[in-house]
Amino acid sequence: MITSTLSRTFALAFGALTLCPAAALAQAWPNKTIRMIVPFPAGGGVDYIGRIAGRGLSERLGQQVAVDNRGGASGIIGLQAMMAAAPDGYTIAAASAGPLVINPHIFAKLPYDSLRDFTHIANMSSFPYLLVTHPSLPVKNVKELIALARARPGEITYSSPGTGNGQHLATALFNSMAKVEILHIPYKGNAPSVLAVLSGEAHMTHSSIPSILPHVRAGKVRALGVANAKRLPSLPEFPTVAEAGLPGFEASGWVGMIGPANMPKDIVQRLNKEIVDTLKQKDVIDRMLADGAVPTPSSPEEFTAYMNSEFKKWGDVVKIADIKVR
Repeated sequence: MITSTLSRTFALAFGALTLCPAAALAQAWPNKTIRMIVPFPAGGGVDYIGRIAGRGLSERLGQQVAVDNRGGASGIIGLQAMMAAAPDGYTIAAASAGPLVINPHIFAKLPYDSLRDFTHIANMSSFPYLLVTHPSLPVKNVKELIALARARPGEITYSSPGTGNGQHLATALFNSMAKVEILHIPYKGNAPSVLAVLSGEAHMTHSSIPSILPHVRAGKVRALGVANAKRLPSLPEFPTVAEAGLPGFEASGWVGMIGPANMPKDIVQRLNKEIVDTLKQKDVIDRMLADGAVPTPSSPEEFTAYMNSEFKKWGDVVKIADIKVR
């Protein structure tokens, strides 16, 4: 009788240990350094947001978060490195719209499916574009720009940092929604794209706010509107493009946190909580807004839904604009 009871007790204890390995892992996590891959070089917008989240995670989890910049191939190299990692919460990645929802539509082959091969942890930030024109273009607002573009189809030009870039697609979306034909001039990088508008070589562009705002302040380019759903608290003087003449228009870069597929739910929820709490701090909010970034903390489910909608939105733009697959 005693032997039988001991056997049942041992069996129950052993079963508890073996049936819930994920739960046991989640309870022990984290007990070592977490690697956060950034699939772009240091110093850019994705790196900036990733480091804000990384510092918050390190403070709250009590473990170092080491940033691993793996730039190259439009973000593909970094995401491949993350996919090869175990889904144990010790490798995550700060990734942007380009690799996740634009690359699938402009590359013939990708080594990943961004909707199925990753765990979506949290959306973190958006980077609304600012629509600007060279002073020589005789328009002072979005309505006048649309009217001029309709009167002069194919004569107005816009610059971007390259074919398939988010800023390229932003104006392609503008063309589609406004039913105009503004011609694309791709450049090799953001700096040449901005210089093209400053010199008048291109008439307009959708630019990141930090890159173009000093030139707006100096009167070298004219800002027509911010491509956000709402006016930015840090730049209330600029109307949205939607309210200025193109209802429903919104085009922003964004950054979210992802991990390998099949991460334990408890770890995902913990990561999400600490990222969201970090992004809700007043000093973090103020700093991000001052730098042209809008905090967008979300649940994992909200981030997945947002990615799905962005995937479709930019896929449609690529198709309508006939952007060639690379």
